[in-house]
Amino acid sequence: MNTSENPTSAPPSPWRLTATEQAAAVRDGRISAVELVDSHLERIAAADPRVNAVTQLLGQQARAAAAEVDRSRAAGVELGPLAGVPFTVKETTAIEGVPTTYGSPRFRDLVAPADAPPVARLRAAGAIPIGHSNMPTLILAGMHPRSELFGETLSPWDPEVTPGGTSGGDGVAVATGMAALGLGNDSGGSIRIPAQFCGVAGLKPTTGRFPADHRMVGPDDPGPASQNLVVDGPLACSVRDLRAAYEVLAGTDPRDPRAVPVPAYGPPLPGPVKVAVVADPGGQGVHPAIRAAVEHAAGALRDAGYDVREVEDVPRLDEALEAYGRITLTEFSAAWPVVRTLLGDGGDRYIQLAMDRAAPASVPEFMKLMGTWMNIRRSWAEFLDTYPLLLGPVFTEPPVEPGLESRDAEGRDRVARGMRLCTATSFVGVPGVAVPTGLVDGVPAGVQVVGRAFREDLCLDAAQAIEDRLGVLTPVDPRRVRSR
Repeated sequence: MNTSENPTSAPPSPWRLTATEQAAAVRDGRISAVELVDSHLERIAAADPRVNAVTQLLGQQARAAAAEVDRSRAAGVELGPLAGVPFTVKETTAIEGVPTTYGSPRFRDLVAPADAPPVARLRAAGAIPIGHSNMPTLILAGMHPRSELFGETLSPWDPEVTPGGTSGGDGVAVATGMAALGLGNDSGGSIRIPAQFCGVAGLKPTTGRFPADHRMVGPDDPGPASQNLVVDGPLACSVRDLRAAYEVLAGTDPRDPRAVPVPAYGPPLPGPVKVAVVADPGGQGVHPAIRAAVEHAAGALRDAGYDVREVEDVPRLDEALEAYGRITLTEFSAAWPVVRTLLGDGGDRYIQLAMDRAAPASVPEFMKLMGTWMNIRRSWAEFLDTYPLLLGPVFTEPPVEPGLESRDAEGRDRVARGMRLCTATSFVGVPGVAVPTGLVDGVPAGVQVVGRAFREDLCLDAAQAIEDRLGVLTPVDPRRVRSR
């Protein structure tokens, strides 16, 4: 559904406008920032009781920030590119003066002393945090956004399937128009999967593209896996809005030495850009609806002038998945006896099912795994040197039932297979943009466009070409009953 209206009809409610349209209307004085925030607060009041995506509503703070935007405009100050645009922030990410709870009762009073770097960058562009958003407890209780502190978030398309996670609260908030942008994070699909399942667009940036701060409590940083796998990124209804957020979020910050000063846009590539297409990574199976989504997206790219080629497979998928699992579980194993006590009844099942499969690596094994990690990154760099873009699935099935990954070993394996391309591309640190391709049996389907390191611009260009030809699905009104 596009937001364009017949010129003779009444103007749409401000929350229905895209993020870029909202900011332009505020800058031009067609609406005030306070009116824009109030419109979103009204939408939250109407929609959130049916989906439970917004955990801590910041109505008073958001209205105060909007009033400041309006005062700046009245004084002739040039407003930022996202002036007045409301956004949600995942419960992992600090908003100054607001608890960063991670969905756990243990941290309900953990008030953030300052904005996390991506929140600060969005604020500096004029955007306004309107609330925190739900996720699995401590990001560890599974893929479905159900937390001990805030309960369960439902899919607006079908309450009997998951909206995906772990940034599912942001995906639902954006899909339903409660926020124009969502700020999530991704270490193996946690932005891209809710983007597919909720019918919105999502960007997982290159490791080091956006500054972030993923320290949980206190001054100590996590280990190498958490440092290199977890990246913050935006969700939006359209690729154009995703690009606007990307341009704001890219850059450096002294609080994050990982963030590098690479230009947001690289040089044009000669000739038609080559796109490798892999509908079934690793040959482990793909649902017909998802295979069709990849084929539709490939057709859209061919129509847009891309050199689209089916290839046999992505590099070293099984090795990447094995190394990812061993490295992350080894890093996490020492803290697990304490952490599992914070997850609530059954919240430890997702991680424990993985722990049961393999013992932590020894020091020599871990050092060898770190070398394997670099070697696999090298193989992907060589692959993407030949094919600057890769088109493939986000999740190789349509949205699955809530909590499938924590039900038993079979359910966990099924979900791990479904997200395998997300896991591998997070492991090698390259960017990916998830974009919808349409509805199948009443729920969204979609694909991801993966690119060379620090070439988010190429991914966004290709995703825009897909969106231009296949359309935009949201905002959507939450459905109360099963749609299939």
